[in-house]
Amino acid sequence: MHKRHARINLGVQFLPRRLAFFELDPRVIDSKPLCVLVAEDNPADVFLIREALTGRFPDVEIVVQEDGEQMMHWIDEAERGATPCPDVILLDLNLPRISGEEALWKLRRSGICSDVPAVIVTSSDSPRDRKATASLGANHYFRKPTDLDEFMKLADLVGDILSSKQEIL
Repeated sequence: MHKRHARINLGVQFLPRRLAFFELDPRVIDSKPLCVLVAEDNPADVFLIREALTGRFPDVEIVVQEDGEQMMHWIDEAERGATPCPDVILLDLNLPRISGEEALWKLRRSGICSDVPAVIVTSSDSPRDRKATASLGANHYFRKPTDLDEFMKLADLVGDILSSKQEIL
């Protein structure tokens, strides 16, 4: 009789046993799901962001803040330790109540989440906005495209950010 052995896939594709250990994605080891904080007031844009992210990261946890005031409250909660820092923040500039620029300013002065990569996701193509957000510490600037396929590239940008973040660690 022949025994069948179950093969477990840990994110390694048929590598020799001596190399497999080094190729494991750290998320497989600590099983922490990707968490993305989205500060966006437009439900259609939230839907598109969710579609882009879940298409590439099926287990992503997406936390949405619908205006700048909610974003400021979230930063306060994170500073108190009541909520964990996300892996990436996607921040609209044109938020109601408090602007995305003000929220970014506060985030970068936060004692706990100041190093979280922040991507400005906006319809603005203004050089002034690009310069201002860069000076406030935005890591990337993603202009919301009108084409769906181009919008889906937001997930590629997030993936690139996570890859470079893990290279630093």
